[in-house]
Amino acid sequence: MAMSLRRTTLTLPTAPLGPENPLPALRLPREVHRIDEPTRATLPADMARQAAYEPLSSVLPVRLRDGYGRGRAPAGLDALVLENDRLRATVLPGLGGRVHSLHHKPTGRELLYRNPVLQPADFGLSGAWYSGGIEWNIGATGHTTLACAPLHAARVPAPDGGEMVRLWEWERLRDLPFQVDLWLPEDSDFLYVGVRIRNPHHRPAPVYWWSNIAVPEAAGTRVLAPADGAWHFGYSRTLRHVPVPEWDGTDRTYPLHGDYPADYFYDLPADVRPWIASLDQEGHGLVQTSTDQLRGRKLFLWGAGPGGRRWQRWLTEPGTPGYAEIQAGLARTQLEHVRLEAGEEFAWLEAYGPLSTDPAAIHGDNWAAARREVETRLESAAPRAAVAAAYAAWRPYADAEPGERLATGSGWGALEVERAGYRLPGTPFHPDTLGESQEPWRRLLRTGAFPAWAAGAPPADPGCSLTAPAWRDLLESAPSTAAAEYHLGVAQWHAGDRAQATRSWERSLRCTETPWALRCLAVADTAAGHSARAADRLLRAMDLILAEDRAPELAGALDARVAVGRAHGRAALADPAVTDPVATEAAEAALAREAVAALLAVGRAEEARTVLDGLRPAVRERGRFRLLMAQVLLAQGDAVAARAIFDEGFEVADLREGDETLSDTWYAIAERIVAGGGEPVTDGVRERARAEHPLPERYEFRMRPA
Repeated sequence: MAMSLRRTTLTLPTAPLGPENPLPALRLPREVHRIDEPTRATLPADMARQAAYEPLSSVLPVRLRDGYGRGRAPAGLDALVLENDRLRATVLPGLGGRVHSLHHKPTGRELLYRNPVLQPADFGLSGAWYSGGIEWNIGATGHTTLACAPLHAARVPAPDGGEMVRLWEWERLRDLPFQVDLWLPEDSDFLYVGVRIRNPHHRPAPVYWWSNIAVPEAAGTRVLAPADGAWHFGYSRTLRHVPVPEWDGTDRTYPLHGDYPADYFYDLPADVRPWIASLDQEGHGLVQTSTDQLRGRKLFLWGAGPGGRRWQRWLTEPGTPGYAEIQAGLARTQLEHVRLEAGEEFAWLEAYGPLSTDPAAIHGDNWAAARREVETRLESAAPRAAVAAAYAAWRPYADAEPGERLATGSGWGALEVERAGYRLPGTPFHPDTLGESQEPWRRLLRTGAFPAWAAGAPPADPGCSLTAPAWRDLLESAPSTAAAEYHLGVAQWHAGDRAQATRSWERSLRCTETPWALRCLAVADTAAGHSARAADRLLRAMDLILAEDRAPELAGALDARVAVGRAHGRAALADPAVTDPVATEAAEAALAREAVAALLAVGRAEEARTVLDGLRPAVRERGRFRLLMAQVLLAQGDAVAARAIFDEGFEVADLREGDETLSDTWYAIAERIVAGGGEPVTDGVRERARAEHPLPERYEFRMRPA
């Protein structure tokens, strides 16, 4: 049976993604995958150099995606099904091109961890991400900003005379186009995946790629790779070289043997065939191999501790099996970025398929014998020479023009092609993909002027900012308006020119007072150490957002203490009859979250409480704002009321990976209750608080030792 390709709809309990955050991501979200300079100095020279090579300072121009919740309902997801006599692969082009399922027909086994729900969580570089399947991670250290975004997809000819599915997009963090070609050769037990990343610019670019494979984490499952050592990275942010398989008295190749989540980046010798396999107690499972360009291999495990178990349940349905991740990347670790020269490309072939081995050899005490068993079986199932030949056969087809369109991604690639005239055979970015988000930038490109905002009525959403040097140059030459100066400031900030960014935002305010320029100036004030002024600016931004004529039910919510800077007069948002209610709610939530945190940071709990009280109920009752209310009550000295919020129960849908805010706030409340009144919190009080007020399981998300 030659490969067939069909469209279908996959129905899953789904938590909707919600709107994008309208505030530009001027600061990098809390990032746990960083090492400090002293640690970097201990690394091999090539690792240290690549770990220091252009790490992100923000995720601009991409916007944060934090508007999702925890409520799930059945929803239909567009899917593509690739099938031959041996395998059936299900791909979700609208969600990062994720391979949701890889089913082996002869044995009836699912080779991947197939998540039964779609539940976004804050693990991605830009927020929303979900677990399961095979994920294509491109951009920078972390989960790609495209994890929950649509990709372009189309049919293309395959090297064996059949057809492939091509996925492609313009990756915006590094401004690079990429493609992923998937096909099932006739009678093959392996899914072939050809990947290409191109640099069409006249300058080098940092590149990051890791194929992330979620596999079942049943008791007795072992992950094997051709290495005797690994770089261990934990959530205490330390990187160290450790032996494989046993370290600190425990065999770490069994995912459930660890207590806490951790990464193990296997140190593959240069001359070995790259592969990684996850095999159960009976010796069955999945193996991934590739051509030599993709050298890195990694195991991520959640561990058996309470924090890792809680995260596993958070990402899926309670009672469902857990998972681990096996990964393959361009560098030795995910802390590194690889240099791609101007006009050059990286390309490789991956193969995914079932593997059956002798369990006695796999789970015995002889690590070398276990590896040899996998290598022997892999060579029989997918010879190294055959994979290399498949890569060579695929390369001429990488430029093949797509046929039938199967899915449509964003218009950002089409905008870049229009601006610079790039020729990218095989990955066309058609003008018909341009949309509303790109239109202001097309007008800037064609006329030299950025469309102005309506006078006296700032938009409920300022629109996406573009930050690449070419767009910054166009903005610098454009006529000065509130909109142009705002977006110019964002581009200048991204380039590291904070002084010029501040001046641009100040000019934007002089044109029209908007919450957007005020908020950007607040970020600049915080970075410069002017925390009180930042809080004032955010209060003024909230004053504009909560204007009486936008939401009459909130009239009077902000009193004289909150209405800072009224000398400029009120500039309310647009009339509610024509304002997008989803956008205005997203703006209110995004600004309020930052305003409350800024006020608490400078000891102004009463004003923070006023902001929270002035929010619409739909925002105020979210778990994030219940947590903020508990922090405000604690700051006001009412620890009992703060504890009552925790006892009532809430869920912070956008809790960030590695964030310990829930446990920190819980114990701060407990310490104040134990101390009583205005008594100091001593070490003895802290010990009693932890003994008398243990953290409830529902708030236990710690990914490192307490």
